[in-house]
Amino acid sequence: MRTHPTPRTTVDGVTNRQMTKIIKPIIIVGTGRCGSTVFHRLLAKHPQMMWLSGFAERYPEKPAWNRWAVTAVGNPLLGRLLDEKIRPGEAYRFWDRWAYGFSEPCRDLVRADLTPRVRKQVRAALESMLTPVRNRLLVKITGWPRIGLLSGIFEDAKFVHILRDGRAVANSLMHVNFWRGWYGPQGWRAGMLSAQDQSTWESYDRSFTALAGIEWRIQMRAIEAARQALDPNLILEVRYEEFCERPLQTCRQVLDFAELPSSADFERHVKATTIRDMSNRWRDDLTPGQQAMLDGLLREDLQRYGYDISESPTERKRSRKPSDVR
Repeated sequence: MRTHPTPRTTVDGVTNRQMTKIIKPIIIVGTGRCGSTVFHRLLAKHPQMMWLSGFAERYPEKPAWNRWAVTAVGNPLLGRLLDEKIRPGEAYRFWDRWAYGFSEPCRDLVRADLTPRVRKQVRAALESMLTPVRNRLLVKITGWPRIGLLSGIFEDAKFVHILRDGRAVANSLMHVNFWRGWYGPQGWRAGMLSAQDQSTWESYDRSFTALAGIEWRIQMRAIEAARQALDPNLILEVRYEEFCERPLQTCRQVLDFAELPSSADFERHVKATTIRDMSNRWRDDLTPGQQAMLDGLLREDLQRYGYDISESPTERKRSRKPSDVR
């Protein structure tokens, strides 16, 4: 797909230059701890992708620096030195600079929250990063999906939803220090609990295991709500477990959805990348009681997404093989 440089005016410090118009950006969404990071880093290896690096996070008012950094990574000589130092990220300081309140809203951001000013300056900042070669924007956002706001900025955006078993996500949240759930709902990033969710949490004696499950459920339901207003042809669901099992086939599916050609170098990189499948770690990390709690709490949502909840925690432990432990 060809894109054409178009003139743009300066917006709040973004350099005035001939910029490549953003066409069909690829936006990865998912709950926190859903496995989107490894997928994002792998997809970023495609030669046409422009992504947000640590330069966008540290210097949000200098989008050209991000362009230079990502371009340098693609250089055959410089790439060997920079590949492990310059990596794609979510760059929330960049987003907060151009889309106020983007990183930690108390609820999902919808199209009605978008102002013409924010739309103009976000597009200008990101368009200044694109090059004739790296002409497809790749973005990753986790937590609140923000699909409504982002589809207002980019009408033709292609969304890729990374879906992971809610029990695995809850387990992962409970085993990192930076999970804000440790502060309780008044201090986390998922908004205040509804009366129903508050009652549910209380019924589990305010268990952190239950709270982690409730966070997954809140964010998944926000994604479902956002999808209702989106053209179904603009969103693709990718299961983390299937990606771990078949990474090359998954990447080919995503590239086809994004209307991007594959390349021999990209496929070689995918084949050479070791992807650790952490799908079943929650079965080893959590007690039978904690597993049963998540089974009961998330039963309806897990079944809707096709996850098996037929085994009891005791049966799971008996059926585990030493080779299954990762």
